[in-house]
Amino acid sequence: MAGIYLHIPFCKQACHYCDFHFSTSMGHKTATIAAIARELELRKDYLQGQQIETIYFGGGTPSLLTQAELELLLQTIRSLAIVSDDAEITLEANPDDLKPAKLQELKAAGINRLSIGLQSFHEPHLRMMNRAHNATESLQCVKDAQAAGFSNITVDLIYGIPAPDHSIWLQDLRTLFALKVQHVSCYALTIEPDTALGRWSKKGKFIPSEDDFTAQQFEILLDQMAQHGFVQYEISNFCQPGYESRHNSNYWRSVHYLGVGPSAHSFNGHSRQYNVANNRKYTEAISQQLIPTVIEELTIADQANDYLLTTLRTIWGCDLNQLRNKYNYDVLATHHLYLQQLQQKELATIQNNVLHLTDKGKLLADQITLDLFME
Repeated sequence: MAGIYLHIPFCKQACHYCDFHFSTSMGHKTATIAAIARELELRKDYLQGQQIETIYFGGGTPSLLTQAELELLLQTIRSLAIVSDDAEITLEANPDDLKPAKLQELKAAGINRLSIGLQSFHEPHLRMMNRAHNATESLQCVKDAQAAGFSNITVDLIYGIPAPDHSIWLQDLRTLFALKVQHVSCYALTIEPDTALGRWSKKGKFIPSEDDFTAQQFEILLDQMAQHGFVQYEISNFCQPGYESRHNSNYWRSVHYLGVGPSAHSFNGHSRQYNVANNRKYTEAISQQLIPTVIEELTIADQANDYLLTTLRTIWGCDLNQLRNKYNYDVLATHHLYLQQLQQKELATIQNNVLHLTDKGKLLADQITLDLFME
């Protein structure tokens, strides 16, 4: 099995926290979508005939695609590969795009899972982040999507936004649970240097939350999700039983995937490929039948560290037998004392040779993973 990711690099406006590749100029949108369809054709052999189990439209803002553009891309995929009858086909969407007519278009095109970038239900926070939608649209779009027949909906929320206390975050969560969605992705507000918030922070115009404040909101999140029947199957991802993101879960399980579009990444088990993050350079290269990508061949250490990085974040944990047998890396022998310390501090557990992080450990996941990396 395999997956396909399509990067749609267009947005109505720049969110103040976002450092993904996108353009707010729509002048070359039609040409870029045509180039993405052509890249699918040029790279039809990348996945070596594996059946496609998941298709994911990310961005950018894929909900800016017209029905004709969406159908072009999906029809191109189906003409080049075998797509599973029950394939998960996800589209990321902004609330302000999801009017009833648009939702019907998406459903007619074959989208069966919506990923809606709500981020917050609190109007001042939405304005601070420069989101294109308002708090009313955050609520209404989910209800409209449910009325249109979408039964697999995930929404994004951001925590760690500066506030006097945790009351706004708690209210956001109460509003979320009332909507009865199947899946939630929650991310801490991260201040990236090349963003509006990053520049304001450097000048002292924006003061990020303290780490302790953000950690407390993460702990509130874990408690509330558990109380409402959500399973935390990855550090940032929660679902009702049976509604895991199949596409993202496959990333964490090292399943092969093809990424098309400007800035998209691909993985085939032994290498990663990174498309150029420039719309003009991308379309020009594709017009010359060239794939504008950089290939990174993965060493055994790279592959072992990728496995550690992804599996430690999940409910399934890191199989230490697999690390030893597949990558010749014996973590138990190499880091015996460190792993003992993690268990004594209740940051991790080892059962049946599978390493899991505890809730306390998840707060330190990045550092723990780095400490365990194969050199």
